[in-house]
Amino acid sequence: PFKQWLAKVGYERMQEIANPEQSIERARENWQQLGRSEKWIQQRMTGQETRNKLTDYWKESGVKKADEFAYLTNIIHQEWTGLTVKKHKDLKGLKTQNLRDHMSEAELIFTALAELSTRQIAETEQAKGVIKNAAAGKKGGKIAKDARLRLEAQTGRKVITGENFLPPAKEKKKLN
Repeated sequence: PFKQWLAKVGYERMQEIANPEQSIERARENWQQLGRSEKWIQQRMTGQETRNKLTDYWKESGVKKADEFAYLTNIIHQEWTGLTVKKHKDLKGLKTQNLRDHMSEAELIFTALAELSTRQIAETEQAKGVIKNAAAGKKGGKIAKDARLRLEAQTGRKVITGENFLPPAKEKKKLN
């Protein structure tokens, strides 16, 4: 059974390489099974496209290492949220899960705004390397922060919350 399952998964991945749209559809189905709305799924996918354009720019401008990408991402995130990525995950009670998969629609939108703003500023300033892109990240993150604070002032509701899509914790049975 394990070899059959492995062969099936391998075949599915080969199909996705031949037709990448299948992997996008698989992601959509997975999110639907988790109870995500079509609106949220669309926002998540749009946010991923925005993220990909930013990381493509970083690659072209001399940012290469995974820790550099994480550093720049953290700068943007901390600027707009006031939290590091780790502290945001802690707020949501996440351990190994993807933070974006547990964000609200508003959190996704503001993350995308911060990343879009960062890329456009970096392009305008022709930022090269980690230091120049970090400066652009602070500026882009501030644009999203300012918008977030204005929305929170208008609605009286926080954008950044501890809400997530983790399944409810199962009660542990005590042994007698």
